[in-house]
Amino acid sequence: MTTIKDMPVRATDRSNVRIFATVHIMHQSTRGRVVDLSPSGMALDLEKPVQAMPGQMVTIESEELGRLSGTIRWLSNGRLGIQYKLSTNALAQITSYFRFFHEEVRPVLRR
Repeated sequence: MTTIKDMPVRATDRSNVRIFATVHIMHQSTRGRVVDLSPSGMALDLEKPVQAMPGQMVTIESEELGRLSGTIRWLSNGRLGIQYKLSTNALAQITSYFRFFHEEVRPVLRR
């Protein structure tokens, strides 16, 4: 029996985002929306189903992030988890997004 403490933990913090992108897997393409972004990966909601499996290479193109490559880590109900194929270019693109496009939501402190 698997317990909660046996479950894998995310290695990095993630930010909720709304970035529209095109996803290319083998000879298939579909539109999607990046809903979860971190320095090491992303989650996307896909517009239409695709034939894919964990371990396959994928390319994501968007206006805000540019062109990123990665590996499918998981698929579930029209949602895809991608781990970036990290390069200095990919890291620069993600860092740039967080610096210039993503507004951090800071909690309001009440007195």
